[in-house]
Amino acid sequence: MKTVIIGCGYVGKTVAHLWKAKGFDVLATTTSPERIDELSEVAQQVAVLKGTEAEKLLAAIADREVALLCVGSKRGANYRETYLSTAQTIAKVLPQTAVKQLIYTSTCSIYGQNTGAWINETMPPNPSTENGKIVEATEQTLLAAASPQLKVCILRLGGIYGPGRTVENIYSRIAGKTMPGKGEEAANWVHLLDIIGAIDWAQTRQLSGIYNVVQDEIPTRAELMGEVCDRLNLPPVKWDGDENAGRGRNVRLSNQKLKSTGYQFEHPAFWT
Repeated sequence: MKTVIIGCGYVGKTVAHLWKAKGFDVLATTTSPERIDELSEVAQQVAVLKGTEAEKLLAAIADREVALLCVGSKRGANYRETYLSTAQTIAKVLPQTAVKQLIYTSTCSIYGQNTGAWINETMPPNPSTENGKIVEATEQTLLAAASPQLKVCILRLGGIYGPGRTVENIYSRIAGKTMPGKGEEAANWVHLLDIIGAIDWAQTRQLSGIYNVVQDEIPTRAELMGEVCDRLNLPPVKWDGDENAGRGRNVRLSNQKLKSTGYQFEHPAFWT
């Protein structure tokens, strides 16, 4: 199996390691030449390119059977170029390649304000920010590239935690501080191992369409921060109660569609 991973950061590099171990021929791409040696440990080939460089991208993926688009926006980077322009370039060159399945790691931030209600993939996106609208356009661009010869699978990820990126590290820095609002927004998270598992599952099962990838346990922000502070014996986070301090989205995402395909979460809850 010849695969290409476009974007090898926290998630993409781990997928590359798994797929290489499974015997796949992995080509990893990066925009940073200094990462060639690092990525050569998890992939047979490394290509330095931007997702908007059509000729380089085509040369890299021409003979690949599976493509994983796993780009992330670096601080200060152009969000539209990183996501939408890359998707448009990929959609343009895909018909000239051997790719039979495209998997894209999107984000659950595409969902807007639903006052904490449970929703699934049938709910139309309602992004509340300009960046969210760019993500929605990115998804639509890739879904439009689907054909009888090409399956497109969109995985909408919750907040990512895992080795080197624990919720304790993420939230301990605000212990004892006063935060705006009441902390009633739902905290949709997913462990790195389940992101990798879902990507590999999507490839193995040749899934297409849209899937939420979030764990079963979805506490409120206040509940999660409170648990972190308790576990680390830190002073609790305080909330100022401002009714107008919502974060623009508040949904609890169902993962039942993915689970209905047979996928079982390794980390259905925090600290499991």
